[in-house]
Amino acid sequence: MSTTTILEGNPFPRGASFTGEGVNFALFSAHATKVELCIYDESGQQEIQRFVLPEYTDEVWHGFVPGLKPGARYGYRVHGPYEPENGHRFNPNKLLMDPYARAHVGELRWGPEIFGYTVGHPDGDLSFDERDSAPFVPKCVVVDSHFVWKPRSATRVPWGETVFYETHVRGFTKQHPSVPETERGTFAGLAHDDVVAHIRDLGVTSVELLPIQMFLNQPFLSDKGLTNFWGYDTIGFFALDQRYLASASVDEFKAMVDKYHEAGLEVIMDVVYNHTPEGNELGPTLSFKGIDNASYYRLMPADGPGRRYYINDTGTGNTLNLSHPRVLQMVTDSLRYWVTEMHVDGFRFDLATILAREDHGFDEGGGFLDSCRQDPVLSSVKLIAEPWDCGPGGYQVGGFPPGWAEWNDRFRDTSRAFWKGDGTASALAQCLTASGDKFNRRGRRPWASVNFITAHDGFTLADLVSYNDKHNDANGEDNRDGHSDNRSWNCGAEGPTDDAGVLALRAQQQRNLLATLLLSQGTPMLLAGDEFGRSQDGNNNAYCQDGPISWVDWDGIDARGQALQAFTQQLLQLRRDHPVLRRTRFLTGGWSELAQAKDVEWRSASGEELQAADWEDAHTRSFGMLLNGQVPASSVQSAAHDKTVFIVVNGWHEGVEFQLPQCPGGGTWQRVVDTALAQQEVADVPSGGQYTASGRSVLVLVQG
Repeated sequence: MSTTTILEGNPFPRGASFTGEGVNFALFSAHATKVELCIYDESGQQEIQRFVLPEYTDEVWHGFVPGLKPGARYGYRVHGPYEPENGHRFNPNKLLMDPYARAHVGELRWGPEIFGYTVGHPDGDLSFDERDSAPFVPKCVVVDSHFVWKPRSATRVPWGETVFYETHVRGFTKQHPSVPETERGTFAGLAHDDVVAHIRDLGVTSVELLPIQMFLNQPFLSDKGLTNFWGYDTIGFFALDQRYLASASVDEFKAMVDKYHEAGLEVIMDVVYNHTPEGNELGPTLSFKGIDNASYYRLMPADGPGRRYYINDTGTGNTLNLSHPRVLQMVTDSLRYWVTEMHVDGFRFDLATILAREDHGFDEGGGFLDSCRQDPVLSSVKLIAEPWDCGPGGYQVGGFPPGWAEWNDRFRDTSRAFWKGDGTASALAQCLTASGDKFNRRGRRPWASVNFITAHDGFTLADLVSYNDKHNDANGEDNRDGHSDNRSWNCGAEGPTDDAGVLALRAQQQRNLLATLLLSQGTPMLLAGDEFGRSQDGNNNAYCQDGPISWVDWDGIDARGQALQAFTQQLLQLRRDHPVLRRTRFLTGGWSELAQAKDVEWRSASGEELQAADWEDAHTRSFGMLLNGQVPASSVQSAAHDKTVFIVVNGWHEGVEFQLPQCPGGGTWQRVVDTALAQQEVADVPSGGQYTASGRSVLVLVQG
């Protein structure tokens, strides 16, 4: 190892930036007394040079190393006070990962050496550990970001046309028969022609990937032979996780994004900026904790439990402090990097309420939300909030500001309950119209409600209609983990069965739920595999399952799965063909003088408009929804020329005879969907006639 004088550098941009003549390094730390840069050999095991960053500008330590090239491995050692009671946990014996690193090599090896305190010491985290952690932690890598992108002809998908498809890079391709073995579970596999074709031909518009930024496996999972499969434990906000790279280059991800854009598909990232894997005061020192703990994390007040302890609004031990301007800058720098350098089209924010929380609580005008709203880059991409966390006032569905969309869990719970037989028609009607009672404020649009029946967290669609109870024994927690309030129904048998009647009912219930999702106003999100009935064997919390439970079984798609996939494609085509199913303004039942009709009418089986008493009657299980295609699609009073659609929802277990409305223009209704039918066939239905809606079914009639 040699020690050399480092040259003065520029503190911006932060991180390691290759200039062509060397590398510029910069690291924020408001309370450090010295920062050392350690350079490692190609193996990442042998330290070959160590430099002291000589300049300190605006709380950023920085310097320039001439001659250093992309591929160089490095880490930091940060000196400062070790005073946990005051929030400071500096320990230069611990090699730290650069928060701005674009790539990493090596795996984290859990052991006592990676903790800043001496594990097992009577003083606990107040003790100080002098062992070197370098052999046990990943090394950061200098990256040359040059890449030749293909010209992008298509613009981003308008919100009103967006359909999300949530999937997992590894789980989606690990068993795909067309993907070469060496590329399965990687970005290269996700870019395979057959994989892209399946997603494109299904009819969705935007692929939402579970976390792909560098994350860690926790030892409590490794000890049980399990893994952090979902990836919600990010430690590198600018870096791809190595597990998803068939090659060692970030260009693999860029090529995948290019391929999806070429197919007209967007790429959305699920991101975790609310916490890190460093945990609470007893967690390891890997990066932020050793760089500037008192700045990066929200700590308990000094006049309370004390700054030795962490605010834990995430349930994971710590909470990132986005009220600090440099931490906020790091997060927004990260987001801009993924948009400008990696060309992604938007983000879904895990536990987004935390990002909007200031010291006084959730604030829709808080620093992070305001930063995104005014930023010329971030305000131009899709921003989707998971609008809840476990902190005080953490449930904020409908509470985010204009420009944001939000996961609408009320849509999930209400739809499930209705088709199980527990819900009410009035609650479902609200969901069918994008939950305007929650989202119709401050000029927000129906697309702000991201509707979903299933997501990565919980039952798949097939399991939702096949299990009354969760079956999470494989997770090693005696089936105590995962949600218990699933609002699921096994249709008469728990799990796999050969009973033809049960299987037919399950198939019909899946069609009902898909129709509810894809024909509602708002933005639908489909869980990958639900289109052909993928099962997780009743596991509703497969976060730790890197195996068949979580992998899509492409070879196992049978005739029932193929039929369900064709039905899903049909629904998505119907949504594209009829703008009245995806209006960009809220439907309120308001009267249009121009069209001489309401934008939405709610009909009883007798053909009369439903009244308040009908909605209040818990026994109301059937209703019709008339969407008039002539009502202006915006506040501009010009006639629309869309076809009118009549949707009948029958949640009763027996058939209900419906008096159909007159078809506009004197034409004949066309039946395009009847979920009671295993095979869908278009058929003419007389205007103003009768139609028996089968028990537990959705009927869709379109103006002929």
